[in-house]
Amino acid sequence: MSISKSTQYGNINIAIEAIASLAGGVVTECYGVVGMASQKVFQDGLAEILKKENYSRGVIVHENEGHLDLDLYIIVSHGVKISEVVHEVQKKVKYVLEKSLELEFGNINIYVQGVKMMK
Repeated sequence: MSISKSTQYGNINIAIEAIASLAGGVVTECYGVVGMASQKVFQDGLAEILKKENYSRGVIVHENEGHLDLDLYIIVSHGVKISEVVHEVQKKVKYVLEKSLELEFGNINIYVQGVKMMK
């Protein structure tokens, strides 16, 4: 699936995986975020930290009445205020994606899959 956009020069198709990859890169740059997590938590309750090439496994993009909604699965660092980290991730992802892609984003839903102790 892809998002289509028309300009005076022609049509642009943006793959959902490209949006997910961009969002994952933005998330991992945020303070307090250890990394992206898979949507599925292992049976023993542990979340897998995704590598750069797999960020799209931790992001779900939904098309919803003229705008896009994102579900982001993250792992945060131990000792940070989770509510503040989540709020900053939401703001930064929405800002960067809207400026980069010139698309409208609605809800940026964050799912904290784990807390990791940093050495």
